[in-house]
Amino acid sequence: MTFGKIVICGVGLIGGSLALALRRSGYRGNIVGLERNREILSRAHALGIVDDAGSSPEETFRNADLLVLAVPVAQTANVLRSVWPYLPDDLIVTDTGSTKTNVVAMAREVLGAKVGRFVPAHPIAGREMNGPEAATDDLFQGKKTVITRLAENRREDIERIAGLWERCGAVIHYLTPEDHDNVFATVSHMPHLLAYGLVDYVARHPKSELFFRYAASGFRDFTRIAGSSPEMWRDITLANREHLLTEMDAYMDELRQIRDWVEKADGRELEKVYARAQQARMNWLNTIESSERKKQE
Repeated sequence: MTFGKIVICGVGLIGGSLALALRRSGYRGNIVGLERNREILSRAHALGIVDDAGSSPEETFRNADLLVLAVPVAQTANVLRSVWPYLPDDLIVTDTGSTKTNVVAMAREVLGAKVGRFVPAHPIAGREMNGPEAATDDLFQGKKTVITRLAENRREDIERIAGLWERCGAVIHYLTPEDHDNVFATVSHMPHLLAYGLVDYVARHPKSELFFRYAASGFRDFTRIAGSSPEMWRDITLANREHLLTEMDAYMDELRQIRDWVEKADGRELEKVYARAQQARMNWLNTIESSERKKQE
């Protein structure tokens, strides 16, 4: 990883954690923060996440090697347009967005023939907390980062972005933007939708106070991700709505089938579903544990 000066646009959980993880790895270059909210930038500077929090755009990007967009995906085009006049010719741009086809489309629109300078990426890590105070230097340790490389990308630029995330402890994977959005609609975006929906349902229920009084670890664990940023997940939901609608329709078919078995008191079929789900989850967890053991050896 050979970046002397890195500009991180968005110094909350992901952007701030990237900066802290790089420092933990021994990175000695300059990390500059860029934020639409100056108060957030000041907090990140006070916490030691970024080295500079008050420079002009010209100074921010002077001699910069890398721009990391750690912003809600819907802001990608506007951010690129606003900073484009200040970017050095050899600077690489990457992102951390949870959707990729829309981000790539926005990058193509703004960067045009220079879209090869944009290397899309998505670190698969997070917490339900937001802001620079939520940032931690081990957020990406042992976690996947997916790079959705473009045909226009130079091999050396892809390798540099991969090296950046590997330095933070991440394990690099590659998907096409389309495959990325299809996968994460099912295993990330839909679970967030379900968690938000359940908490909202309980909160608006006539017996809401009673329900929350007795909600315990199962409810807490299932709905943990409903504590995530509403703005960010609004953007992700709308950006990936085509894949999400397909997966939601299929899941609703599953729920309708389960509801039918509940209505008919068909314990045999219910147990089959529960047993398949239990085994699938155990297989998944064992795969994760096996992978982590190999990394440690």
